[in-house]
Amino acid sequence: MNILILSAGTRDKVVQYFKKELAGRGRVIATDCSNLAPAVYEADAFYLVPRISAPDYLDVILDICEKEKITGVFSLIDPELSLLAKERERFLAAGVTPVVSDYDLVETCFDKYRMFELLQKMQIPTAKCYADRESFYRAQESGEIDYPVFVKPVRGSASIHINKVGSKKEIDVLCDLYDDLMIQEYMDGTEFGADVYVDMLSGKCTDIFVKKKIKMRAGETDKSVSFKDEKLFSMIRDFTQECGFRGMIDIDIFQINGVYHISEVNPRFGGGYPHAYGCGVNMAAAVVNNLSGRENEVRIGEYEEGICMMKYNEVMIRDMAGEEIVP
Repeated sequence: MNILILSAGTRDKVVQYFKKELAGRGRVIATDCSNLAPAVYEADAFYLVPRISAPDYLDVILDICEKEKITGVFSLIDPELSLLAKERERFLAAGVTPVVSDYDLVETCFDKYRMFELLQKMQIPTAKCYADRESFYRAQESGEIDYPVFVKPVRGSASIHINKVGSKKEIDVLCDLYDDLMIQEYMDGTEFGADVYVDMLSGKCTDIFVKKKIKMRAGETDKSVSFKDEKLFSMIRDFTQECGFRGMIDIDIFQINGVYHISEVNPRFGGGYPHAYGCGVNMAAAVVNNLSGRENEVRIGEYEEGICMMKYNEVMIRDMAGEEIVP
């Protein structure tokens, strides 16, 4: 069995986890559009590929799948998930299983307003959202919501162009500068993150790991502590199974006045997943089991509370003499 990890970037740990899981049973192949992406050097082999916007990108990836006899493929960046999901049949025809949820669900996750509408329909608590400034101003004038609020792109990641604002003037400036912004209620509460796995064969939610976030950096969890609550587990399990997710899911959650609110859903490995792995939640093993035709057992909450994750900087030094540097 060989696994292809697309857009590996700086996610060295994920590559390492799959290499360890496949030791003696298969290889891990990684790709990136830059040869300065450290994670690719952790793989058994890597390919320098075009950007995902290139017209021949998919053909390049499918050629790698054929050459390396790939069994399963997944990506570590948001835009590529939609491509994998949309082109699922082409991968399956090549004997490769994309580890990703279906296309409509992936697109809903990346459209924050669509996700808000879905959560409302499912009667799951979430932050109030407004698709444009005019609808927000009407709600604010009627007393439905008040400042501060978040102004953010409808589609976006890594906290880019997300601003906490406290006045109409600030909203007007941001909306005049950028297109496709929405306005979201500011949730002042305790923030949690959940690393979730939904079995690709049974559709059951088999793993949930929850961490209380202590410190964030560039939209990712920098420091966190493991946390357990059966009420939250039940909410996440029901949500992911009813929606029909598959594979790895990263969910942001706020607790306000004792009530859990789902904030954002990312259908991929989250940046804080190493915390879950370090506590025994092995999603690499879950993926390998599914690709081998085996369903995973339900192990929700099978980890210890009070275990902290503390990220720190590391560097990789490589001799690139004679190679063209592709930043």
